[in-house]
Amino acid sequence: MAKQTVRATERRLEPSFAERFIEPFTRMRTGVDHLMDELPARWSAFQFPASPVIEMAETDTLYTIDAEIPGVANGDVEIQVDHDTLIIKGEKKEKSREEHCDYVISERAYGSFERRISLPHDALTDEITAEQEAGMLRIVIPRSKDARSEKRKIEIHSKNAS
Repeated sequence: MAKQTVRATERRLEPSFAERFIEPFTRMRTGVDHLMDELPARWSAFQFPASPVIEMAETDTLYTIDAEIPGVANGDVEIQVDHDTLIIKGEKKEKSREEHCDYVISERAYGSFERRISLPHDALTDEITAEQEAGMLRIVIPRSKDARSEKRKIEIHSKNAS
């Protein structure tokens, strides 16, 4: 029989490079998983009225902004332009409650809101129009045909050492 030498496998005390690289991401993933477990199952009970959601679209001649503001009366919304920023603000007011009843569930949100939107350089701020219907606010912003693009290429010169 041949003589065999058996060597015990050495136990690594330090993690490998891959383990050191992945470990912070594993801890972060675990933390995010715990956070998601604690959030409510239904988002409708967890709404923030502080900022209406919007969609902004463009054509060759105008921009349109649609903002969702359900339950907000026409007189409770204000639109302003401050330099190159469009400001939508208002308030969803709470209606008077019944005095002889106790609410079991109330998922409705009330209070003030504000949304600031940076306008493109070619927006004609003096010609903005708006209309509100069925919980939607539509803002129409015409575009200037004469506005030139702010984007330009900068030439890089090389400095010769003398």
